[in-house]
Formats: sequence, C-alpha cells, structure tokens
Amino acid sequence: MKTVSICFVCLGNICRSPTAEGVMRHLVAQAKLADRILIDSAGTGDWHIGATPDERAQQAAANRGYDLTALRGRQIAAEDFERFDLLIAMDDKNVAALRQISPPAQRDKIRLLMEFVPETDARWGGAREVVDPYFGGAEGFEQVLDQCETACRALIATLRPQLLD
Repeated sequence: MKTVSICFVCLGNICRSPTAEGVMRHLVAQAKLADRILIDSAGTGDWHIGATPDERAQQAAANRGYDLTALRGRQIAAEDFERFDLLIAMDDKNVAALRQISPPAQRDKIRLLMEFVPETDARWGGAREVVDPYFGGAEGFEQVLDQCETACRALIATLRPQLLD
C-alpha cells in the first residue's frame, strides 16, 4: 500500500501551517485516506516551539469543525527532508528558508500549497501564497481557512491517483 507523508510549513507554526494540517487531517479522514496520507506541520523559526496554535486560528478553525487544540509548534529540521515526501510551504519566504536547510537532492520535495489550486479556480487560481494573518484581524484567519480548504482538496485530488495505483 502506497503512502505519502506531508509536512506543512510556515514561519512560526502557530497560524497557517497548523491550520493546513488540521484542514488536511479532516479532509483526508473524510476521504478515507488517513492510512495513506501522513500529515504534520512545522515552522522555519524557533519562536513557538511547544506552543499551541494562535487562539484566533483555533477559534476560526473550531467554527468550521476543525480541532487544532492537540497541535504544538515545532521547528523544521534537516531530518524532515528524509522523513517527508512533500514539504509544503505557505509562502515564498518559507520556500527560501527550506531550500537553505534542504539537502540538494531533496529540494524537489519543496512546494507551495497554493500550487495545487488550479489556475481556473475563480477565487484562488493564480494566488501563490497563503496570506499571513498574524498581524491582522479575524478576517485573515478566515481567508487562511478558505485557502487551505481549497488547496488541500486539490492536493488530495492530485495525490489520490498515485495512492490507488
């Protein structure tokens, strides 16, 4: 049985990447693929190691039925490039940070989450980055959820054929 391991990555691992992890876990469970898609998240920085996700992220996620309470911040490590098949960054700065610590042979594992959204998507097609809501209000966390839901559904659709081969 084929499996794919994914680590979502943002700066501090308290807003965007744990939101993506929570959304993806939920959607993967709904798709009955939890035994085939392994999911984690991490940050490129070390400021929030061991911390719970931002309260605003948790509240916005809970309002949509996602539970982020068990997640804890951690920093990405060099061994993660061996452990995961995909390291999916939220923005270009995260991609650059991942490339700095990635072994050259593993750089093809680094992707942007929004890359999985089709260009034809009327709302998000062509968007490169998941917005950083940290310094804004509640609407930013709602937008992150909207982007993560769309991109994670597209990611599952992309992965499904290779998992069922």
